[in-house]
Amino acid sequence: MSALPVPLDSPREALRAALLAHAPADDAEARDRTEMLALVESEPACFSRATFAPGHFTGSLFVLSPSDGRVLLHHHRRLDRWLQMGGHDEGEQDPAATALREGREESGLDDLALLSPAILDLDVHPIPAAKGEPAHAHFDVRYAAVTREPTSARADAAESLGLAWLPLAEAAVRMGEPGAHRALAKAARLLGLAL
Repeated sequence: MSALPVPLDSPREALRAALLAHAPADDAEARDRTEMLALVESEPACFSRATFAPGHFTGSLFVLSPSDGRVLLHHHRRLDRWLQMGGHDEGEQDPAATALREGREESGLDDLALLSPAILDLDVHPIPAAKGEPAHAHFDVRYAAVTREPTSARADAAESLGLAWLPLAEAAVRMGEPGAHRALAKAARLLGLAL
């Protein structure tokens, strides 16, 4: 007689439902969604940054200025790359809430509002070993938000070497990874723009 599967707790069930509702845009995103579903279904500590095998969920946010169609990127201090705002769960157990908190902290913008409560994009990517942590993966659940006060953006010096408001196409080039281009193209459609 086989054991019954352990039911998911509410945060994991909510994320599983959101992942199932998300339609991947390409084969790479479909593979990432499959990996994310496996993690949320099998790992009770999937939101914990101490879960390294294979990794843990993070939440990130593409901050957009609807008045001029630009996106805010920050030059990540540790990774030395231009990225969207985002980071680790700090008890939210909800990637959208994590993304909004991280977006506010890293941009200094207090008025951020999600363009949609639905997931914008999914991306699983490797993180190099550092600060006593082994190499692992971030299972990044990405959202889009808008600000009405883009000139209020201020970099968090602990996290970032600087901020830049960029046209979406330039941001995709500066980020330099296929998942970024895909996510920014989706964000552009939400704003009624072309990338």
